[in-house]
Amino acid sequence: MKDGTDRWHRWLTDVRHGGDAAERERLLTEFLYPIREQVLDKARLRPGDILLDVGTGDGLIAFGALDRLAPSGRVIFSDVSPDLLEHCRAAAAAEGALDRCSFVPGAADALTGVADSSADVVTTRSVLIYVKDKAAALREFYRVLRPGGRISLFEPVNRLMSRQQPGRLMGYDMRPVATLAAKLEAFYESIQPRETDPMGDFDDRDLVRHAEAAGFPEIGLELQVSVKAARQPCGWEVFLRMSGNPLIPPFGEVLDRVLTATEAAEFSDYLRPLVEAGTGEERMALAYLTAARS
Repeated sequence: MKDGTDRWHRWLTDVRHGGDAAERERLLTEFLYPIREQVLDKARLRPGDILLDVGTGDGLIAFGALDRLAPSGRVIFSDVSPDLLEHCRAAAAAEGALDRCSFVPGAADALTGVADSSADVVTTRSVLIYVKDKAAALREFYRVLRPGGRISLFEPVNRLMSRQQPGRLMGYDMRPVATLAAKLEAFYESIQPRETDPMGDFDDRDLVRHAEAAGFPEIGLELQVSVKAARQPCGWEVFLRMSGNPLIPPFGEVLDRVLTATEAAEFSDYLRPLVEAGTGEERMALAYLTAARS
């Protein structure tokens, strides 16, 4: 590990935004903070609630919940990454909120460190997309909730928006460099095979089905779909340091690993103007799942 931390920590704190402070602020302001507010609004928080944030990451949802639940509510931060839990612990200490926090390592489909009927609310943000057994995760959420407890989950639904769009890669038109783009697509496919990758093996109906099978008698789902004929412009050097998710290397590393120096130069000469001008397509399907335990 380049900085001694795991890939989940590196991606959330650096690679997701290419190590660029302005890009990080834009991502938070335009995308992540609105998601956080919707997740917490839909959770119907009450004074004194105990909220379990599964796959807490850098604590985006959890710290927002702490603010809303002050002064008496508590938040359980849970994640598979020890480094991210330590990151959140340090942030909670800096805010003087440690007395209202606990930190539990664990995966969404095996919350062994969380007792039965111990939480009032369970939240996630882009967590189930990394979990193969999503049905088991929903059963775990049901198990840890008290009677009357609620879940409020946010998940991108990649299957609906055809991650592999014909002739496109990352939303950019690749037809003029199709042969080189095919090499990159094959590399990504080797890491995240379309047939088995948890990031694309479900849709909104599956989320509802898993929640119902877990025992939730009251379920709601809101699907937000957007298609834009432009992308956010991005500096090329920042773009090279980014990756789309924690499981794949930054784009610049992919170019170096997959293409020859001559091929990488040709590919970059074509793609760079598109990236810097935002000449691409952005497609998103975002699901907000809520449910309540009887």
